Amino acid sequence: MNTKRLSFWEIWNMSFGFLGIQFGFALQGGNMSRIFQTLGASKDDIPLLWIAAPLTGLLVQPIIGYLSDRTWHPRWGRRRPYFLLGAVLSSLALFFVPYSSALWMAAGFLWILDASINISMEPFRALVADKLPEEQRSYGFVLQTLIIGIGTWVASNLPWFVTQLGVSNEAEAGVIPQSVYVSFAIGAFVFMASILFTVFTTSEEPPADLEAFEREKAQSRGFLTGVGEIASFVKGMPVVMAKLGAVQFFSWFAFFTMWSFATPALTESVFGAPLPADGAVDFMVKNAAYNEAANSVSSAMGIYGLSSMAFALLLSIWTSRRGIDRRLIHLFSLVMGGVGFLTMSWWTPETAGNLNISFALVGIAWGSILSMPYAMLSGAIPADRMGVGMGVFNMFIVIPQIVAALGGINWAYKTLLGDDVIQTMVLAGLSLVLAGLLNLVIREADMDGGGAV
Repeated sequence: MNTKRLSFWEIWNMSFGFLGIQFGFALQGGNMSRIFQTLGASKDDIPLLWIAAPLTGLLVQPIIGYLSDRTWHPRWGRRRPYFLLGAVLSSLALFFVPYSSALWMAAGFLWILDASINISMEPFRALVADKLPEEQRSYGFVLQTLIIGIGTWVASNLPWFVTQLGVSNEAEAGVIPQSVYVSFAIGAFVFMASILFTVFTTSEEPPADLEAFEREKAQSRGFLTGVGEIASFVKGMPVVMAKLGAVQFFSWFAFFTMWSFATPALTESVFGAPLPADGAVDFMVKNAAYNEAANSVSSAMGIYGLSSMAFALLLSIWTSRRGIDRRLIHLFSLVMGGVGFLTMSWWTPETAGNLNISFALVGIAWGSILSMPYAMLSGAIPADRMGVGMGVFNMFIVIPQIVAALGGINWAYKTLLGDDVIQTMVLAGLSLVLAGLLNLVIREADMDGGGAV
């Protein structure tokens, strides 16, 4: 484990690849439901079509974490080979997503895209813990969040931006607008370029005892060995991981609800411009209004990236000089995000601009979700198991999304809140407030590695 303090630019360079990763996530988060609807999906079908994303994370992240713990290349290091492989696959998938001509194709490309992004993303979390001493890890994860915020804001605004440059945002029934094609192509380029920047500007230290590392790697080859180690870690996971798991469940349930339903809910309830049925009277006029509203929703979602960036910037300045109470910051941030979601049900076409305020509050939660749980957890995971530990922890991200996709969202909002699709945002708000309050069960001793479950 590295004990040398790194400079701002060293941490920036090793985190810069997250810009591209977030371009991928923001483009799919802001546009996949729009693509699904355009290709004929009903609102109730959308969460199930999104299930590819969490399923791939559940399978890919622990495996990639395990493999990267056991990888060492004299030139490429431990984590960087996975950055590069994921970047190549993600860039190709991003480019081809808008060319989907049927729902099954779009769902298939989402599956490939999310698996590829996960190959790149998981080792980035482990890299921070690899290279930074304990006292700099909160700073490192916060700086990652700053870069993620930049990527979220820019990528979410791409459809609007390219439309302003003259790219068409109108299309016939069942046809994806040209603005989406161009946005995804730009995203593919940025993804590849930013990962390459990190790969070529960041070095990794070899294992302290390379011979012992090679012997252990030779003895642990095989699929069953990997499954056994992952299962062993799950069985003896640090107590802080188990407690954070409950916080993560409701946090990521909320954000999966947003990614799945923000476009249909907000275009319909806030902008008054739902996707018209094929053959509807004045279809082209109504479809143009829907696509304009969808661009506006995507741009508003970019605000949560911008506010998470500002929040991360403030935290990075603070954590570079002094410590923070990570638990209470996370509690406050999640509750603020929950309030942001709850207020979305208040707005109308006349007050649609207030969505920016709502998403700004959501961004405070997003900034904390991307940094505080990892900062709370990193000190409780052994350095030689950091990859598999972070991979297992990310299972707490994907399990709530799978629950949501398999009917959890539809059941919860229709049973508890009513049939109006805007109630999905209310559900997200309540879930995020509950996630915040669950931080109260975490003790300071838990974050210092205080035992296993």
